[in-house]
Amino acid sequence: MAARAYWRGHIRLSLVTCPVRLYSAIETGGGRISFNQIHKPTGKRVRSQPWVEDEGPVDRDEIVKGYAYGEDRYVIVEKEELDEIKVESSHTIDIVRFCDRDDIDPVYHDRPYYLAPDGKVGAEAYVTIREALAKSGKVAIGQISFAGREHIAAIQPCGRGLQLETLHYANEVRDADPFFDEVPEVEIEEDQLELAEVLIDRKSKPFDATDFVDHYEAAVRELVEAKIEHREPEVEAPRAPEGKVVNIMDALKRSLEEEEGGKPAGGRKSGGKSGGKTGGKTGGRSGGKPDDTDGDGGEAPRRRRKSA
Repeated sequence: MAARAYWRGHIRLSLVTCPVRLYSAIETGGGRISFNQIHKPTGKRVRSQPWVEDEGPVDRDEIVKGYAYGEDRYVIVEKEELDEIKVESSHTIDIVRFCDRDDIDPVYHDRPYYLAPDGKVGAEAYVTIREALAKSGKVAIGQISFAGREHIAAIQPCGRGLQLETLHYANEVRDADPFFDEVPEVEIEEDQLELAEVLIDRKSKPFDATDFVDHYEAAVRELVEAKIEHREPEVEAPRAPEGKVVNIMDALKRSLEEEEGGKPAGGRKSGGKSGGKTGGKTGGRSGGKPDDTDGDGGEAPRRRRKSA
């Protein structure tokens, strides 16, 4: 069955307009296990019943929206009154500016949608907007109204179509600085930082969501299916934690050895900073000797980088 459009209207770029349909890019539920509340003694499902203090249960058709402006004081707003509020973005996404994708901090990202043409009328305008965005490398910014509020909309090419992502408003996003006030300033050794960069380089690859599995969801599903089939669930033993590593340099070297299949952690790949030279920063001192910053070997102390 074809997906149902979440919103229908127009997208407008100056004098260029085309009809479009909006579809959620997220699968509702995503096939996840969902639970109901059950009355354990009887095994029956618990039903929620709205009620009012001193009145008891009430019918749902008697429930309206109210805004609290004082203690136990509410102003009632009828659905019809809300429906009468008209804003242009209720039916038209007016593109008001363009920006680079990197200009949008990820913290502002909200929810993705697919923006498809609504019929053949306006297809030329739709494709023109898509191709212009693709060639310019820009994201179109506008606003759209649905689900009882107006959203900031960021539009960009997506295959043969367009993707719209709603963004948070500035007053919805918390300032990050207070959360990091207690992060101390630490001097990081250059070779330690380079080892971390090598590890990042070796574990880098394009993101592919199919590489990841929701292990918790899989375990819950196995538990439920096992109960239905009256058997013990097949539980995969978690990976045993390794011994506690106190020295960050040792932890990085051991991590690189695991990535190399047990080979000692050496220098960078060809083209890296150190080039794997004997005594270089990345691979430690020549001969595999332990690092000695305070010893009497006459070696110069390693450079340290102070974190920002």
